[in-house]
Amino acid sequence: MRLTSFTDYGLRMLMRMASQPGQGFSTAELATEFRLSRNHLTKIMQRLASAGIVETRRGAGGGAFLRMPAENIRLGDVVTLLEQGQALVECFGDGGGDCTIDGRCRLKARLRQAEAVFLDDLNRTTLADIALPAQTAA
Repeated sequence: MRLTSFTDYGLRMLMRMASQPGQGFSTAELATEFRLSRNHLTKIMQRLASAGIVETRRGAGGGAFLRMPAENIRLGDVVTLLEQGQALVECFGDGGGDCTIDGRCRLKARLRQAEAVFLDDLNRTTLADIALPAQTAA
């Protein structure tokens, strides 16, 4: 299984935020730290905020903060959120794709089961388990 860069970057941001839970992070800071597009990270941050995983605050002392302890954020749930709309295979998408064996295929059920097992396994891990070590001042 291959995750999208959207999910990869979202997980990196959350791992960084979990390393210093009381600190606010701007998308500009995170983009610089990870050498990624600020616009791309902004879209990811919006999805995480709309799902209630992060809270964003404007102004002095603002930035993005985890809305709950990292121990309560399960990786499978985050991956499901960030991979939303990304079908594992074409036939999982809206309308079934352009599959000529739909209705006869026995692979589809196995892939759905494997995807569920993958996400269940990820849900055994929390964000706290994979938080980046806190950075020390230079």
